[in-house]
Amino acid sequence: MKIKLAENFRAVFYAPFYATKALGLFGREGIEIELIDSASPGSGIADMLAGNIDVVWGGPLRVIKQRDQEADSQNALVAFCEVVGKDPFFLVGRTQDKKFQLSDLVGSKVGVVTEVPTPWLCLQQDLRDVGVAIDSLKVNAERTMAENLEALKTGTLDYAQYFEPFVSQTVSSGVGQVLHAANSRGPTAYTTFISTRKIIAQKKDLFEAMIRAVEQMGPWIDAHTGKELAELVAPFYPHVATDILIQSMDRYKAAGLWFCKRTISRVGFERLKLSMRQGGFISSDPSYANCIAEFSQEVS
Repeated sequence: MKIKLAENFRAVFYAPFYATKALGLFGREGIEIELIDSASPGSGIADMLAGNIDVVWGGPLRVIKQRDQEADSQNALVAFCEVVGKDPFFLVGRTQDKKFQLSDLVGSKVGVVTEVPTPWLCLQQDLRDVGVAIDSLKVNAERTMAENLEALKTGTLDYAQYFEPFVSQTVSSGVGQVLHAANSRGPTAYTTFISTRKIIAQKKDLFEAMIRAVEQMGPWIDAHTGKELAELVAPFYPHVATDILIQSMDRYKAAGLWFCKRTISRVGFERLKLSMRQGGFISSDPSYANCIAEFSQEVS
């Protein structure tokens, strides 16, 4: 049976999705996955609601946002199967001897992620947690991550927020070092499968097969090196140099980024929602039970 799956965008931290496909684990569960490109991050959801695809992967942020804006219905989005359970973004800057603290950002020129909303919303909450006022930073929210890397090289920025492979590119080029890892805050629900209540009711058996396939990736990742993972998924990242891809996978593997499990962390969900609400991205308090598919809910 075929499932039409829209990938949010091609990102290194999505490696377990591609690895599951490369290892043939979906096929062993009796399903064929047709990967469909999204025109832009999040656009796959519109295609799904239009009936063109069955499921997307992406941030539960979009589920929470929809529930904040719209009443529950058969077309409501729900999340299931947590693959990325920690924040994959980092702060990088010029090499420094002293131990970095988030308070060091005060008065500094900081380039934040603009392509998607979650990273900056989460970083803002980290700053609030340590008593740093957001407006005390000189934030540039106009550049892309690639442009922030170039701005860091020229000294236009003091710090940049981005994910792999930009982090490893920064370190390898001698431009700077990793100063802060967002994964250090602990669980933050970051990437899951997302579908609608209606589609899940129709294709629950197929989605169960998807989950079984993905859950096999957790033990595989534990048993293999970052280099082996990089070699497996390299065809999906032809634009990333081999050494950089290996460094990226090593960094993410060491961070314990990938959960690859059926259930979605309640703690991680609440942390994401807190960042959204405190950041003004939502105004209500959507519940875990109303955003997460019943078969992917942790037992409270």
